[in-house]
Amino acid sequence: MASLDKPPVGTSTVKWRFPAMHPEGRKYALIAGALAFLVIIWAGWFWGWPLIILTIWVISFFRDPVRVTPQGEGLIVAPADGLVTMIERVALPPELRGPGGLGDQPLVRVSIFMSVFDVHINRTPVTGTIRQVIYISGKFFNADLDKASDENERQHFLVETSDGMRVGFTQIAGLVARRILAFTKPGDMVVVGQRIGLIRFGSRVDVFLPDGIEPQVALGQRSVAGETILGRPGLSAARGVAQ
Repeated sequence: MASLDKPPVGTSTVKWRFPAMHPEGRKYALIAGALAFLVIIWAGWFWGWPLIILTIWVISFFRDPVRVTPQGEGLIVAPADGLVTMIERVALPPELRGPGGLGDQPLVRVSIFMSVFDVHINRTPVTGTIRQVIYISGKFFNADLDKASDENERQHFLVETSDGMRVGFTQIAGLVARRILAFTKPGDMVVVGQRIGLIRFGSRVDVFLPDGIEPQVALGQRSVAGETILGRPGLSAARGVAQ
């Protein structure tokens, strides 16, 4: 992982390559590819092209790019790729409240909307220990709506750092998302930027910033999972925070 003040130095030439596909997507790509092959054999290329495009999209959807995570005390990085659609102080979800969670006072929530074209691998925003992973079944409203936080299928994570700071974040299913996956469980140690889950297909991630951590993103900004700094202690907030 790269340091903020000491970028990596090397003499090797870096070339772009298409990101590897996450293993979770292989079966879907195989199914789409097999259907495309069968349709081309039976009906010809004209009818097979839509399925070829679908196969390419499935491979792209499950892409898992390498990320370089910034390092710094108290930094909270984005857990998801997507558009920052909401930054506001809100009441905490019941599952994250209380002395064993994030407390009972409202916190600033940063919401990141992932379209079907974004990377859907989610990453932990801080280094620490997973204290809670709580899955809740629900509905499938548009993930961009505020009520999706309370009514959609969702999965809450609570991570505690070595100095006792607790950060909560929530994977929220959307209109076409029908599966939320967790790669970690309570008690696991995680490193900032580590892959912790996946949502299929189009969804949202909410991050609850602890008091004293000011948001460093603005409404309409695009975040990059594992790289974009969402919050930093002691700095003024970016514009667009609703109190």
